[in-house]
Amino acid sequence: MNNCLCGSGNLYSECCESILKNQSATTALSLMRSRYTAYCNCDVDYLLNTVKSENRKQYNRSEIAQWSKENTWTKLEIVRCEKGESNDTNGIVEFKAFYKDAKGLEHIHHEISTFSKDNDTWFYVDGKYVSQKTNTTPNVDRNSPCPCGSGKKYKKCCM
Repeated sequence: MNNCLCGSGNLYSECCESILKNQSATTALSLMRSRYTAYCNCDVDYLLNTVKSENRKQYNRSEIAQWSKENTWTKLEIVRCEKGESNDTNGIVEFKAFYKDAKGLEHIHHEISTFSKDNDTWFYVDGKYVSQKTNTTPNVDRNSPCPCGSGKKYKKCCM
């Protein structure tokens, strides 16, 4: 049996699997974790169905599928949660989703997401991206070996 991709430490069968099948998240945090797992599995239907209905038109099915497929999702880190329990009607989850792009470069998607509950069902409302202050330009001389490990000079590879 495998641990759940959301990083909860629980088995997939005891964590996100039933939520993904039944769209039955009991908290904002469990919805956030299941949405991360859905990105890992490219479950676009789940991702769209768990967005608040009036906000779904803002999302493009093919763009979600492409972003989900072209990246390798490596870790979910929950930074904080506000409200979002089973007896609440709204909640906030701040998270960092770590991934590698098609070129193998590592990235962090840091977001503060808002959630609301309608008729006992949690929905993703929207999110605010938190910019990461990182230096994306490696401190490598152009004639040095490329840090990607290709064996080529930096100037002939990733520069």
